[in-house]
Amino acid sequence: MSRRIGPCRFCIPRRRLSGAALALTALAVLAGACAALFLEVSVRAARPASPDVAVSPVVVDRNGQLLRAFTVDDGRWRLPVAAAEVDPLLIRMLLAFEDQRFFAHAGVDSRALLRAAAQALRHGRIVSGGSTLTMQVVRLLHGDATRSAAGKWRQVVAALALERRADKQRILAAYLHVAPYGGNLEGVRAASLAWLGKEPARLTPGEAALLVALPQSPRARRPDLHPDAARSGRERVLRRALAAGVIDADDFSVALREPVPRLRRSFPMLAAHAARRAVQADPTRTVHRLTIDGALQARLEQLAAEHAGARTDAVSAALIAADHASGEILAAVGSSGLLDEARSGFVDMTLATRSPGSTLKPLIYGLAFEAGLAHPESLIEDRPTGFGSYAPESFDRTFRGTVTVRRALQLSLNVPAVTLLEGVGPIRLVARLRRAGAEPKLPDSGPPGLAVGLGGIGLTLRDLAGVYAAIASGGRCVALHEQPGMPRPACRRLLDERAAWYLASILSGSDGIAAGGDIAVKTGTSYGYRDAWALGFDGRHVMGVWLGRPDGAAVPGLTGSAAAVPLLRDAFSRIGPATPLPGAPAGVLSAATSELPPPLRRVAARDGAGHDDSAVEIAFPPPGAIVEVSLDAGGDGALLLKARNGSPPFIWLADGRPIARERYARSVLWRPDGHGYTTISVIDAGGTSSRVTVRLQ
Repeated sequence: MSRRIGPCRFCIPRRRLSGAALALTALAVLAGACAALFLEVSVRAARPASPDVAVSPVVVDRNGQLLRAFTVDDGRWRLPVAAAEVDPLLIRMLLAFEDQRFFAHAGVDSRALLRAAAQALRHGRIVSGGSTLTMQVVRLLHGDATRSAAGKWRQVVAALALERRADKQRILAAYLHVAPYGGNLEGVRAASLAWLGKEPARLTPGEAALLVALPQSPRARRPDLHPDAARSGRERVLRRALAAGVIDADDFSVALREPVPRLRRSFPMLAAHAARRAVQADPTRTVHRLTIDGALQARLEQLAAEHAGARTDAVSAALIAADHASGEILAAVGSSGLLDEARSGFVDMTLATRSPGSTLKPLIYGLAFEAGLAHPESLIEDRPTGFGSYAPESFDRTFRGTVTVRRALQLSLNVPAVTLLEGVGPIRLVARLRRAGAEPKLPDSGPPGLAVGLGGIGLTLRDLAGVYAAIASGGRCVALHEQPGMPRPACRRLLDERAAWYLASILSGSDGIAAGGDIAVKTGTSYGYRDAWALGFDGRHVMGVWLGRPDGAAVPGLTGSAAAVPLLRDAFSRIGPATPLPGAPAGVLSAATSELPPPLRRVAARDGAGHDDSAVEIAFPPPGAIVEVSLDAGGDGALLLKARNGSPPFIWLADGRPIARERYARSVLWRPDGHGYTTISVIDAGGTSSRVTVRLQ
């Protein structure tokens, strides 16, 4: 028996059901449209931070090698790097691990967000964030927390807005600069240098994976503090890369065995003084390129540190190497160690004004050659001589008698140098220094005197290197520089070509200084053993070396030949085989002394004694001098005696015996009978007298 079922009180008629569905659909569409409109309005109103973040100023060498980097204003290391300068393997790993559809989405990957939400509901915790690289860049730029719904919404809006204002490459570049890597490290280049000790251009799979993993937990995975966590994070990245086909099984196996770095390395600090000057000269520039050769700079910095470190007297060292054809500075070592406080390493001694000692003598001789006052084979006297009130003494207080000009310069004799300087004039010497781009500092506001030739003037190592670069270049002025493209001061020819060649030929034959004749060298020692100098050049390079205490304190025994020459020799060996010096130019006179024109055979002696009514004084020889006199057959054996002040006539005595009476002249040539100690006296017309004791040998 059939049973009829009545109408269901709980059922909705088909017609009514369709209407409700339509209503719900309409509401959903309306809500979606409102949400989309709200999102669009929010995106348009958003003002995301620019992806072009401030980066650390860096200084690179002539080949692009990093010399020194500086932090940004807040003390973070964020070194500039382009995506093309990063190993493509790292980029592929980064996208495979962080954002596989980076180049397809508009800033937000809805599929990744839905997956992350489903995983969170299933596991009751956040398993994956679903953030795109764009969203991470926004978070890092804004510093917003994204654990809350409001924070995530702001991140989504800002990411969409950023994608409308910047292309994918700029966003990727921003991530490569701002990703955190522990401590004050930001960006893949800073991380690669600090953790791996290398630029990120070429990385192993293990290294690339580590750099992808660290930004996920930069504090918890710091390799120096938590190496196991760093290794675990690296493995996760490697497994994802393997699954995505970025690496193969062999790469995966090898990468797992790579050690995790446990030490944060320091950033390069080469040419520290020059690098800081470059940044200070143009603070707005990001990358500063210098003419310096980073590899050579590193070798010479180590060399300077070794030479100074072998001493216990707080002596520092400075060194300049340059190509004298172009004027490009290839190495500039300002001190023996930037952080060496005991040696004031922060002071750039290549630019410190010091007494140059005898290093200006070659220029004096060059001016004399140029003026026709002397030839390398001319004879000149190295005897006690007075120049007015100025009475120079030789460094070893001995006199060689008659020598050639060549030998006088090689032995760095003082009296011949001052004799020639009196002939060419100290004003001309200073003017030529300025021609070479030097900035000499005179001790007072008066005109320069003869003392400038023996170090009575202030110059820098860079000044002297410029002078010697000009000599090495045939007298042509060379403007030394370390910043390509920067305006350089105009300079004029220092010497004529023949005079410069004479100097090179003389200095390359100095005994015990330069072997083989390929390197011309001159030393210098300032008064009181405060500065030791050595300047040298071959056919391509010029080098200058200084040693001393930055505070100017005396260092007994510190001389150019004993302290500076060994450093110069080692520096030339670090730069490579010596380039031969050029041959003689046209017009060079190659002749023995006897074959020279009569005016050039001997440099005329000058009587520069002063005239006044003061008590007479013996100008030369000075008290205690050791004087060489030749008593052999053929030798003139004459000793020049010279008086200053007093009134003529003058009576000269040797050991109490009268030896000469001069009615007007203040000098006399005396031929002693033998060697040994002798007391020389002079009496003037007014009865005043002077006496010195010397040793003749």
